Amino acid sequence: QVQLVESGGGLVQAGDSLRLSCAASGRTASSVAMGWFRQAPGKEREFVAAVSWLGASTQYADSVQGRFTISRDNNRNTLYLQMKNLKPEDTAVYYCAASRYKAAVTVGYEYWGQGTQVTVSS
Repeated sequence: QVQLVESGGGLVQAGDSLRLSCAASGRTASSVAMGWFRQAPGKEREFVAAVSWLGASTQYADSVQGRFTISRDNNRNTLYLQMKNLKPEDTAVYYCAASRYKAAVTVGYEYWGQGTQVTVSS
């Protein structure tokens, strides 16, 4: 079992930066891939980024490639999402998730946090 708690969301202006954090607990948290997803109002949840269990490999959605950076600190059991040059279309609830796999994948996520709101004004 893995428990996930996100933090760091807020209201920012277009072009600003923001860093999300996700505190993970549970004995398997540091041994699986983790990822970030988001869901905008009226839209389905979509993949944002993933990082492998040791942090060596990452994967990003095309819409955030070059602007967002996912990382993890297994000593602190914490996942991060550094977001730069934010755009109004990045507005969404952002969810942290833990996969059943070790590789940085877009599927197979079994555990989810409660989400944190990110709002980007134009």
